[in-house]
Amino acid sequence: MSATPTISQVLTDLVIAAAEAAGHAGVLENIEPAVPTNNPAFGDYQSNHAFRLGKALRTNPRAVAEAVKAALPAHPAVAKAEVAGPGFLNFTLDTAWLAQHLTAQVADPMGGVTQSGAGRTVVIDYSSPNVAKRMHVGHMRSTIIGNTLDRLHRAQGWTVVADNHIGDWGTQYGKLMVAWRRWLDKDAYGADPIAELERLYVKFNQEAGEGDDDEARAETAKLQAGDPENRALWSQFITVSLAEFDKVYARMGVAFDETLGESAYNEMLPGVVADLKAEGIAMDSDGAVIIKWPEDAADKALADKVLVIQKQDGAFLYGTTDLATLEYRMDRWSPDRVVYVTDMRQQLHFRQVFTSWREWRAARQAPVPTLVHTWFGLLKLPEGNMSTRKGNVIRLVDLLDEATRRARVVVDEKSGELPEAERAAIAEAVGVGAIRYADLSQNPQSSVTFEWDRILSLEGNTAPYLMYSCARGKSVLRKAEEAVDMSALALEHELERALAIALSRVPEVVAAAVGSSRANLLCEHLFETANAFNRFYHGLSVLKADTPARRASRLALVTAATEVLGRGMALLGIKALERM
Repeated sequence: MSATPTISQVLTDLVIAAAEAAGHAGVLENIEPAVPTNNPAFGDYQSNHAFRLGKALRTNPRAVAEAVKAALPAHPAVAKAEVAGPGFLNFTLDTAWLAQHLTAQVADPMGGVTQSGAGRTVVIDYSSPNVAKRMHVGHMRSTIIGNTLDRLHRAQGWTVVADNHIGDWGTQYGKLMVAWRRWLDKDAYGADPIAELERLYVKFNQEAGEGDDDEARAETAKLQAGDPENRALWSQFITVSLAEFDKVYARMGVAFDETLGESAYNEMLPGVVADLKAEGIAMDSDGAVIIKWPEDAADKALADKVLVIQKQDGAFLYGTTDLATLEYRMDRWSPDRVVYVTDMRQQLHFRQVFTSWREWRAARQAPVPTLVHTWFGLLKLPEGNMSTRKGNVIRLVDLLDEATRRARVVVDEKSGELPEAERAAIAEAVGVGAIRYADLSQNPQSSVTFEWDRILSLEGNTAPYLMYSCARGKSVLRKAEEAVDMSALALEHELERALAIALSRVPEVVAAAVGSSRANLLCEHLFETANAFNRFYHGLSVLKADTPARRASRLALVTAATEVLGRGMALLGIKALERM
């Protein structure tokens, strides 16, 4: 656990203790936490626990709430508690306690984030580009969302295994080998290997004639059979691809603990199929091997559905590889949770894989971790879906370059006095931050049409706004030229108090973002917090405060704002800059 419990935890524990003292212990299985009120006029936080107790007991919820309120133990966090409406408990926080709480949160190495993942392991499968192709904007969502979930889990104390399950197997490599031997431009490959491999792949799909697909399948079969020449060529494709991927990941602040392709599980696949058949989970069907769900399947989405795990020609499929991958991950890391981050089109696939694996593990009386498919909406071009085969993709590196270029124009205009190297670093951080935030700040399950101006916006609810707010606070602290005493924090003005509450809520929002796999919740709250900071900054003088005590208090609040905003931005993969 964090050394600093959240405000919600403190108030929820008080309400539960009061409910037990009032004679209502064990009535509700699920306890809903206290949450911020929608209107500060009704207090700072609200609990509906007493209201729910009344409903469960079939009695007057307001009467229960009054009894719970009467039994509330004294606590320095609470200045006032009131019963509202049909039975809600509203709490107004004690201002002195709030200041102490925020001070402790800033000093806490975990930033006040509850360490609910301590001692637990999660494998997060994300990004997963295909070898021999440049990463394009279609890979952006899985990479950014997955990396942010990675960061959020680590913040909660989880041991995270970030696993990049790259696509390095299948008939596309047979096609590429045919194209390589027919049309390779060695000079072009030497200058830009991935660009030449993409050109060859597109050319094959555009120009392949009758019989060419058969030749590609034959080359694929040779590769899978271990042909030395094809294996060497395939290994070369992987090497140049990973070097290309790593450059993009480095710019985006993304790193993996494991990078294994589909090919890594090949030797496991025959055993997977044989074992599934032996356990009665899979069956033969017209020369293929399938897993079939009955019409009355418990999961209605799987009724009459079929997962093919081996084709008639003996080839294995993605489902087979995914089952083998789960076995590998379980054997190697014994995770408590496995999270897959893919687009919405794979919902049925993972439902089938998860259900099949659970049944297989149950048949062996083997443990099963929590399996989560975090799906997101598609990112489309205005003219439709992207396809490397059609050659109509926007490369991710080009998006990063354009974002940096646009940011550099603004940096040069507003901060031309800064050294060249610093302006370049600021532009890169702002550009990458803008891309990450533009994706993360919306509901991940919404589909998105790619628009340059929207993705790269530097105004409004954007990463640059958060970055500038944080840099503004750091500028104030530089100008102060004095050590900040956090114990001086007093929160005399409503603008100060509102900012302190917003800052104190960040750990609660982190927990909500992890629990729902929705980083947009953190984005929204950080934006609101930055707004609260800027209202405070414009409304109250810090460096020219009318008394030394107020100056010291406000410098402490600025310090808290820069620390909490900076930590929150880091969880989104956005850099906090000293100046902009």
